Parts: sequence; structure tokens; C-alpha cells
Amino acid sequence: MSTDVRSILVRSARAEARRDGSRTIEAEHVLLALAGLHDSAAAQLLAEAGLTEDAIRTALNREWEQSLAVAGIAVRMGLLPEATPERGRDPHIGESTKLLLHRAMDAAPKLGGGRIGPMRILVGLLATERGRVARTLEAAGVDLAALRSKAAEALAAGTR
Repeated sequence: MSTDVRSILVRSARAEARRDGSRTIEAEHVLLALAGLHDSAAAQLLAEAGLTEDAIRTALNREWEQSLAVAGIAVRMGLLPEATPERGRDPHIGESTKLLLHRAMDAAPKLGGGRIGPMRILVGLLATERGRVARTLEAAGVDLAALRSKAAEALAAGTR
């Protein structure tokens, strides 16, 4: 499987968004897509932090429950029906994904030709302090600063 940005976003993250019943591809869908690239260094780094696809889904559900609880709504995600994907509709790139791509492009070291691979996408994804992915990683008990540092080091060492 190709691991360029178009493949990650257009195939994998879009499939995650569709599975989620979402109209947009958001950062959490990109996180799941990266974790699904089992042969990539980005997926291996996530797995070392305990972030397999299943662990991410569990943490996303926990984050959703916690976010709703703040609003006074008690929900157990496992008790809700699964989303019904609309097969004929392709989710579009959402704002959180646009932001992570900008952050990925701004990450050092700068690469020529606009090439953006899984590790650069992961660095862009981890570059935020707020949002659903940051809350999800916190819910999963991940040391975000350490993961951010390892991803930046891998990118600096030339890992795509």
C-alpha cells in the first residue's frame, strides 16, 4: 500500500470517516489511518505508545463519553447503535485535517517537492495542544510530549 499523503487521506482516513458516519475527514480519522499503516514507522511509533487501532477507538469512545459528561449527558458508547455509513457520499477534508497538514508542512526539516509521508503527518497531528486527538491521547494515558519528541526525532533523522 502506498503511504503518500493522498493515499492516507483519500483512501484510509476517508474510509475511517465513512465508517464513523462523518461528513468530513477529521484528525481522529487520520490518526486511525496512520495506526493502520502497520509497516510504517509512524504506526510502529504509535504502537510503542500503546496506540493500536483498537486502543485508539477505545480512547476515542472514552473521550466522547467524557466530553458529553461535561455537558451533563451520560452516554455509554458501547450501548449506542453503530453509525450507518452513506456509501454514495465521500467525506471531504475537515478543518482539523487541514490544520494538521499545515503543521506537517511547517515541521522541520523542510523537504523539497512537497513530499509528505506518514511520519510528517504524525508530527503535524501531534503538534496540537487542544482538540479531539489531544483529548483522546490524554484519555489513553499517552505521554503526548514524549510521543511528540520521538516523532520529531524520527522525522529529523529522515524517516518518512
